[in-house]
Amino acid sequence: MSATRAYLDFNASAPLLERARVAMVDALSQPANPSSVHTEGRAARRVIEEARNHVATLVGGQAEHVVFTSGATEAAATLLTPHWRMGRAPLGFSALYVSAADHPCIMRGGRFSNSAISTIAVRTDGTVDLADLEAKLAAHDRGKGLPLVAMHAVNNETGVIQPIEQIGRLAKAAGAVTVFDAVQAIGRIPVDISVGYTDFLIVSSHKIGGPKGAGALVGSADLMMPEALIDGGGQEKGHRGGTENLPAIAGFGAAAADALEGLARVEALAAMRDRFETSILEYIPDAVIHGRDVARVANTSFFSIPGTKAETAQIAFDLGGVALSSGSACSSGRVGPSHVLKAMGQGDDASALRVSIGHSTGDKDLALFRAALSNIAKRRKSADKSGAQAA
Repeated sequence: MSATRAYLDFNASAPLLERARVAMVDALSQPANPSSVHTEGRAARRVIEEARNHVATLVGGQAEHVVFTSGATEAAATLLTPHWRMGRAPLGFSALYVSAADHPCIMRGGRFSNSAISTIAVRTDGTVDLADLEAKLAAHDRGKGLPLVAMHAVNNETGVIQPIEQIGRLAKAAGAVTVFDAVQAIGRIPVDISVGYTDFLIVSSHKIGGPKGAGALVGSADLMMPEALIDGGGQEKGHRGGTENLPAIAGFGAAAADALEGLARVEALAAMRDRFETSILEYIPDAVIHGRDVARVANTSFFSIPGTKAETAQIAFDLGGVALSSGSACSSGRVGPSHVLKAMGQGDDASALRVSIGHSTGDKDLALFRAALSNIAKRRKSADKSGAQAA
């Protein structure tokens, strides 16, 4: 970022990596359609297949099970459908199980009707209530269709890592198919689709330093697949019609390769996050850092300032040269209460600020954050003093 601005909103969208930019520019020089059989077409196809290999490697999968989409939301809409096929035979799902703290693209259930969506409670620490999941799966009527369990691996607001192994094993014991939203997990924690309890993953390019406009669904196999959301010319083995976005996919592949390498630097990232949290508690001793007592990804801190609306604080940070958010950026720019905090029992109007950083975050960013935080703390003290005098 510039010397006068600090970008601390990587969970919304990470800055484009130079490695991804170079891959995109190179791909722009490819004139052909990747589906064309001539020499130029095959060259374009090689770019896509190289990216597919990088994405598959990042999640421990196989390249032939990666289906590129326009982003994670499209991948979710594709997977969250009652209508699937097992080979050539139709396969029906009668209920979708999601958590109360999931990303909106999961909670809204894709192509499932509202009546078919069952919401699983969340504990006060932000993790999925496994007992509630087990009970609801036990009550599922298999005679009406199969259960589909779709949940986030890492919460996009709190950074809390979900117990996906336990979720997956409970789901498998109940005969469910599992979909995990790994958008905030890849590049931050090891992800391995081959472990046996994960059927599909959802991943996104721009959360890991790739371009916007590219994502993927990744399967552990390809015998069982959802009905295509976008039909067309048979691209992506018929699972997603339309000419592939070659530059975006190339950038996604490069970012995926970088994200895999970045796992070795996670401890340094956690140390930087801890410095931000130390600053928060230094200036605002009564601040609440949500999810701090359970496992979180290394780059995320979600905190509330008692008596201060998140919207007010976010504006103050922005005026102080700091870009951060109050949660998901997928709500048309609205700032308001957090459904994640509500699910955690914090109240209907609870809100918080999210600092999400990356490997490029440095001391200058922290200094700008501290300066803005200091000003917020001073205004809080002034307001408290004025209130006391008025009383």
